[in-house]
Amino acid sequence: MSETGWPPNEIKLLMLDVDGTLTDGGLYFTGEGQAMKRFDVQDGLGLARLQRAGVEVVIISADRSPIIRARAQRLGIRAALEGCQDKGEAVRLLLEERKLKPSAALYMGDDIKDLAAMAEVGHSAAPANAVEAVREAADYVTTRGGGHGAVREVCDLIMKRIEKQ
Repeated sequence: MSETGWPPNEIKLLMLDVDGTLTDGGLYFTGEGQAMKRFDVQDGLGLARLQRAGVEVVIISADRSPIIRARAQRLGIRAALEGCQDKGEAVRLLLEERKLKPSAALYMGDDIKDLAAMAEVGHSAAPANAVEAVREAADYVTTRGGGHGAVREVCDLIMKRIEKQ
């Protein structure tokens, strides 16, 4: 989709998957079996700018991990929903709690577990390396892959729209 008309001006809530969207999808393990995930620092700056501009950011992950909580805390993200097996239901509840219309929300994910969440919002995005079904369902597909600036790309597009207002 063209950058000129996307995303729309009314984005108030950005919801993000973690593995494959905020990370590159790889799981790294130490010799002791401790898991690690790679995050992109540029994504983090983009998310911080959005939050300062008044856009709420929420993490929605099927995983439960102290890594997710630590990253959310470091970025000032107050809502990190972990262990979400039905992301569509989580999105519906978030919109209801915040009294937002779907048109005010954007969801970004990379795999089939994200399709239900994408169907609940007015706007959706996928990293370039998302699975085919998600790329096809997304309103916008980034030029960058998950964990390698895809989230920043979306943040920058939202910020451009905010700054034009």
